[in-house]
Amino acid sequence: MAVELLPVSADDIEEMAGIFNYYVEHSLATYTDTPVSTERFEALMSFAPGYPALVARDADGAVVGFGLLRPYSPIPAFDRAAELTCFLAKGYTGRGIGSMILQALQSGAVEIGIESIVATVSSLNEGSLRFHLARGFTEQGRLAGIGSRNGRRFDVVYLQKIL
Repeated sequence: MAVELLPVSADDIEEMAGIFNYYVEHSLATYTDTPVSTERFEALMSFAPGYPALVARDADGAVVGFGLLRPYSPIPAFDRAAELTCFLAKGYTGRGIGSMILQALQSGAVEIGIESIVATVSSLNEGSLRFHLARGFTEQGRLAGIGSRNGRRFDVVYLQKIL
């Protein structure tokens, strides 16, 4: 599928929040259990100046996915680590778009001196776990039973990729 990757702009936030809210309402892929406003979405994503944040637009110009990196921690000892977030619109998984976004984010990470990318994934989100593991992330640990969503307990799985 032909998509164009572009830096996130303020005009993209509403569409991005819509993609995120689909997963809030129809899956266990988010830690949030109720849809979020555009303002709350921006706060949850913690966009960081200087860190790569991208949208994938289809031929019609619709946002069909997004990904971003943000600081792993504000503590200077962790300046070379970033945390990853990536979501694709319903019906757009399995088409290589997530891999394109991840590759572009990794390239951007290297450019700003990031050496390690961390992703935290719910143990109930098997598709995301498979995606990350197939692309060079390794499981580094988990917090067992720490979360609960829709009456189901889950682990938070820590995944890491050394660049």
